[in-house]
Amino acid sequence: MNKKWVKVLVTGVLSLNVLAACGQGEDEAEESGNAGDTTDSSTSSEEMKQVGATQIVEHPSLNAAYEGFKEGLADNGYTEGENIEYELRSAQDDMTNAQTIANNFVSDDKDLIFANSTPSAQSALQASSDIPIIFTSVTDAVEAGLMEDTDSPGELITGVMDLHPKAIEMTVDFIEENFSGASVGLIYNSGEQNSVTQVEAVQAEMEGTDLKAETRSVSSSAEVQQAADSLVGDADVIYIVTDNTVVSALESVVGVSENNDMPLVVSEPDSLERGGFVTLGIDYNTIGHRAGEMAAEVLDGDKTPADIPAEHPEDMQLMINKEAAEAQGVEMKEDWEEEAEFINE
Repeated sequence: MNKKWVKVLVTGVLSLNVLAACGQGEDEAEESGNAGDTTDSSTSSEEMKQVGATQIVEHPSLNAAYEGFKEGLADNGYTEGENIEYELRSAQDDMTNAQTIANNFVSDDKDLIFANSTPSAQSALQASSDIPIIFTSVTDAVEAGLMEDTDSPGELITGVMDLHPKAIEMTVDFIEENFSGASVGLIYNSGEQNSVTQVEAVQAEMEGTDLKAETRSVSSSAEVQQAADSLVGDADVIYIVTDNTVVSALESVVGVSENNDMPLVVSEPDSLERGGFVTLGIDYNTIGHRAGEMAAEVLDGDKTPADIPAEHPEDMQLMINKEAAEAQGVEMKEDWEEEAEFINE
C-alpha cells in the first residue's frame, strides 16, 4: 500500500477514536451527574419536612412523649428519613439552653417545632414569629402564658397538656382516704411555672381536709436529694407532681421513701415504674401521639395551630407498683385490687 494512503488511514482512525472517546466521556459525565443527584420528587428539599424537637431534660416520660409524637406523625403519612427529618435537642434542665435551642430552630427555618415541656414551649413561643409550634408535657397552657384560651389558641401554638383536669383532686382524695391526717411532702422547682401551678392546686385541694402540705423547692436536680432528706420527720407521704427537675432525679426520692417508710405518690406511669408506689396518671406516649396527629394536620397545610384547640388527656388510671409499696411500708388494701392496674405483681 502507498505510504501516503497508510498515513491518511491511520490519521482517520485516530480521529474517529478521539471523537468516540469525547462522546463516551460526555455520556459518562452525564450518567455520573445523574448518579450523584439522589433527589427525587418524594424527597425533594421542598417536600422533606424539617422538625425541631426541644425538651427541657432527658427522662422517661418526656422521652415517651417524643416517641409517641413521631409515631403519631408516622401514622399520618410522615415517615422519618423519607419525607420528614427530626432534630432533637435537650436543654439539660437549663432555661438558657432551652432558649438557645429555640432560637437555633428558628434560624434554621424549621417547618415545625415540637416543644416537649412547659419551659420548652415558652422558649419556642418567644423565639418564633412564624414557625408553628406543637407542644405536649405542659400542665396548664393558659397559666404558662402560652395562650389565653385553650379553645382558641394563638396563631402559632397548640398541643396536648399532661394533666387531667381532675388528676390532682383525685390524687389528694386518694391520699386523704388512705393516709388520713398525713403530712404530705411536695418537692418542686419553683422556677418552673408548670410545677408552681400544680403545687398551688394541691394545697388548694387540701383545704378542708386533715392533710398538711410540707413544701421543699429546688432549682436543679442536684438539690433533690437534700430536699427529700429534709422531709424525713416532717412528712408521712411524698407526692411528686409532674416536675421535670424532680422527676429527672426521682431515684434519690425513691431511696428516701424506702429507707423511711414514706409512701411515694407520683403523677405518671414512668415514675411509677421507677419506684413510685401509686399514680392516678396518664400515658405520655399517648399524649405525644395525639400531638403528632396535630402536627400532621399543620404540616399537611390543612390547619394552623389556631384551628386546633389545645387538649387535656382523655384517660386516667389508678396504678400501683406492688414492689414499691412493700419497700415503702404500704399495706395493700382490698379495694385497690378491684380499682387498680398493677405492675411488678
